[in-house]
Amino acid sequence: MSEYVNVVEIFGENVFNDAVMQARLPKKVYKELKQTMEEGKELTLEIADVVAHEMKEWAIEKGATHYSHWFQPLTGVTAEKHDAFITAPKPDGKVLMSFSGKELIKGEPDASSFPSGGLRATFEARGYTAWDCTSPAFVRQDAAGATLCIPTAFCSYTGEALDQKTPLLRSMEAINKEALRLIRLFGNTTSKKVTPSVGAEQEYFLVDAAKFMKRKDLIYTGRTLFGAMPPKGQELDDHYFGTIRQKIAGYMKDVNEELWKLGVSSKTQHNEVAPAQHELAPIYAPANIAVDHNQIIMQTLKRVARKHGLKCILHEKPFAGVNGSGKHDNWSLVTDDGINLLEPGKTPHENVQFLLVLSCILKAVDRHADLLRESASDVGNDHRLGANEAPPAIISIYLGEQLEDVVEQLVSTGTADHSLKGGRLMTGVRTLPDLAKDATDRNRTSPFAFTGNKFEFRMVGSQDSVAAPNIVLNTIVAEAFQEACKILENAEDFDVAVHDLIKTNCAEHQRIIFNGNGYSDAWVEEAKRRGLPNIRSMVDAIPALTTEKSIAMFEHFHVFTKTELESRTEVKYETYAKEINVEARAMIDIAAKQIIPAVIKYAKHLADAIISIQTIPGMDVSVETELLKETTKLLRESQTALKTLQEKTEAASLIENNERQARYYHDEVNAAMEALRKPIDQLEMIVDKEMWPMPSYGDLMFEV
Repeated sequence: MSEYVNVVEIFGENVFNDAVMQARLPKKVYKELKQTMEEGKELTLEIADVVAHEMKEWAIEKGATHYSHWFQPLTGVTAEKHDAFITAPKPDGKVLMSFSGKELIKGEPDASSFPSGGLRATFEARGYTAWDCTSPAFVRQDAAGATLCIPTAFCSYTGEALDQKTPLLRSMEAINKEALRLIRLFGNTTSKKVTPSVGAEQEYFLVDAAKFMKRKDLIYTGRTLFGAMPPKGQELDDHYFGTIRQKIAGYMKDVNEELWKLGVSSKTQHNEVAPAQHELAPIYAPANIAVDHNQIIMQTLKRVARKHGLKCILHEKPFAGVNGSGKHDNWSLVTDDGINLLEPGKTPHENVQFLLVLSCILKAVDRHADLLRESASDVGNDHRLGANEAPPAIISIYLGEQLEDVVEQLVSTGTADHSLKGGRLMTGVRTLPDLAKDATDRNRTSPFAFTGNKFEFRMVGSQDSVAAPNIVLNTIVAEAFQEACKILENAEDFDVAVHDLIKTNCAEHQRIIFNGNGYSDAWVEEAKRRGLPNIRSMVDAIPALTTEKSIAMFEHFHVFTKTELESRTEVKYETYAKEINVEARAMIDIAAKQIIPAVIKYAKHLADAIISIQTIPGMDVSVETELLKETTKLLRESQTALKTLQEKTEAASLIENNERQARYYHDEVNAAMEALRKPIDQLEMIVDKEMWPMPSYGDLMFEV
């Protein structure tokens, strides 16, 4: 029986949170630090020294010997450099443990070795990490011992953002300024801050570690490049919300405890749709903290898996033929005194502030649908989006029947005089209570759905940072708020002006609303008729970053400069090309060194069997002969496809322009990879399992 865990006692025990700061810092220092965190007041080095000393003392009590500026470069994962607290030995040979305010506030990692899209050359190495004091430091305990991790932003010597955190914080400042401006128009004089609140659900696969290590494709790329479907997949829907197996339950228990200690409010866990697939969801947090927490979640999922003899796979599509993994980015706007700007209330048609906020979001998403789509693009997500298991590649908004009806009233008549009610859900069983029914259903096929008091952006890939989509959401909505405020602040009659503006926004951007089946072919045609973009791949999505409207908006709100956007474009093209190149080379390696030799052995085995059986008078070898013919036919197809893939991969490597190279990989190399996979997957269904050189899908998904 597992030991009892008191969640209240362990929650946040390894976090330098507000309670710890209040207990350990002098009142004056605590007050000034809080002003920095809440109002952006500059932190003096004197105050930073006191904070750093107490942070070090607290961390040492937790067993820490090192500290690290923990940041999020454009690699898709976090980065850190560990420095010990020790000072140079004194004359007596003893050392002191020290940590200064300067070391807390600023670090200097090498900026030339991280993706920069040309912003940094190899000989231009200097970069800076800057303490994000609004996201609490924490002590991570692992095989290296205990390390004080300090969340930071990362920028170049010349000031450009080289990370995900810096533009996120900039976008949070932009939405805060414009949202405050908007609610002031409605008489709110008490709220001092508006913060994007984010909850990022995380999907993942778990497989046996020993089997994982027998598959080079999983080792090198995080997904299976070959694999025939087992007799059973997810057809019976029996895995979804099914009873959690004991080994997985033990793993989840350890994951939760690790996360709770780090202040991550892991709330929900369950089996997902595909075999071996699961989900974890935290409670909402301010956007920058939620982004940090999601990185901690992904790292914890992987680290704890190793202790249980498992491998956690975060790739969006590790197995063909079953659902891939994503993460739902739940986004809302909340004031410092607890007001949710996306709370419609019981009578949404009368909630003018909510209707204005809603209409501005409709406008923002419709105007920048391409940018929002780009924010969720990555190589792995290309296998998932639009594949009848995840939102389509077309951006649309689901409002539900209640709000769609309100918008229809506004557009058609100019006024909304009622809201649909939820009513009661009658179960038909006397012993069960009748339930209060929501006024609207849910739509899992929508990429951007209103779900009560928030929007759920469902396109984000499972291994991606949620920073990018939240940067875009914050900025595009800030733009729409700003435009609304300019109109309303100069209006002679505010009530008439706000009514007209809501109606105009709804009428001009109603095309983005779609409550139907986003998986259907009919929606693709309908979206085309409406003029909505259908961006099918990462390569096609990247140009949205550097359109005139994107550059103008981001520069206006000081979220990105044109140079930063151009550099990120280069990074994304280069990343796409590199990842497909690795996949192609892995396929070549596996096919040439493992699969084709194994198939040749099997063919020889069949040929020997035929010869042997034929020595017995009257024996029929037609089955063996047919199998041998089919095997050699598919073997020949595989060898031809392998040669083509080798040629295409070599040709791609010679292209110097990043965009052209990425497009060649997308158009030519991807097709060659699919052509190689097809005959090999067919061969897996023929060749003796004992001769097949790697664990099958069934071995991986059902034998955990």
